[in-house]
Amino acid sequence: MLGAVVETSSEGAWITAADGKRYLDFGGYGVFILGHRHPRVVRAVKAQIDAHPLATRVFLEPVAAAAAEALASVAPGDLDLVHFVNSGAEATEAGLKLARAHGKTALITTERGFHGKTLGALSVTANRAYQQPFEPLLPDTCQVPYGDLPAMRAALAARAGRGCVIVEPVQGEGGVRVPPPGYLWGVATACAEFGAFLVVDEIQSGLGRLGMWWGCDLEAVVPDVLLVGKGLSGGVVPAAAMMARPAAYLPFGRDPILHSSTFGASPIACAAALAAVETIRDEGIVDRAARLGERLLDDIRAVVAKRAPQLVADIRGRGLLIGIEAADQRHVGELLLEFMDRGVLVNHSLNNSGVIRFTPPAILCEDEVRLFLRVLDESLTAVAERT
Repeated sequence: MLGAVVETSSEGAWITAADGKRYLDFGGYGVFILGHRHPRVVRAVKAQIDAHPLATRVFLEPVAAAAAEALASVAPGDLDLVHFVNSGAEATEAGLKLARAHGKTALITTERGFHGKTLGALSVTANRAYQQPFEPLLPDTCQVPYGDLPAMRAALAARAGRGCVIVEPVQGEGGVRVPPPGYLWGVATACAEFGAFLVVDEIQSGLGRLGMWWGCDLEAVVPDVLLVGKGLSGGVVPAAAMMARPAAYLPFGRDPILHSSTFGASPIACAAALAAVETIRDEGIVDRAARLGERLLDDIRAVVAKRAPQLVADIRGRGLLIGIEAADQRHVGELLLEFMDRGVLVNHSLNNSGVIRFTPPAILCEDEVRLFLRVLDESLTAVAERT
């Protein structure tokens, strides 16, 4: 994004650049729920490198089995079948292919939904700027407004028996859009009514990011498929997975070669994933994310109200996924640069350029929280003075 700065090392909540300047990481696109280089994850990966970093794919690899068991133990309902892949986009591809194996060929996504940029995933990533250069994409795909249950039901009714819905519990790249209460439950109920396959994308929202293990948990939804990524890496080795209910996974279970990957479920990635899940559980990361997120949301609102309410249209979030929607889109870039100049990294939103997104780690200390709030205050002040 910004080639003038070269990042060379990281630890905890901090990134260090080649010139020695340190940056508090409130970005990272949702990956670093445990911060950078968490010691427990690093130890696990180092030990795996010393023992068996890559597998032949001929024999059972026990670290992959252990990681699958750990992930299934914290998953909603009977999402017990774990198919490891290398990235969130690959998890989306696996979910869409599994739906197609069940004859669900009509794809329903949501406006501003983001599910990756590989060809199949791009078909359900609702952004024409990304899609247009690569068309034609997958056929029979439609978008409905996010949070609009009647629109979703109408789309499903028109595709009864062949629909596949992919949806996020809270849209991340879409600008931290939180749906109305009961939305996800309503989508799941409508999928059951119209014979549709439900894929819930928790690549960004899962594993504690929302102050709960999964966004699905809020409304007790158990989809056919749940997509996992980002935080599953432990902030050390890229890892992602598609989790499925037993009946949903049957086509892949009957023929394991139907959808395979040389590097999927690699021992080093699974060592990171296993350590990440265990660390999130053992260190109470989910509860910490809930408490810290509530505090940050209140403090951000207070700073904005005091310093520059005219710059902000909305502040919203859940847990440690928080967004500030600018009243004028051009202020987003200015604020990003003001933050960076003061040593704090934040993200814009790929599918909503008017929203700054905060996805800090759950391991922040009080001094780091205070630093962020001071930089927020100073950055808003600087932009407001030029407006």
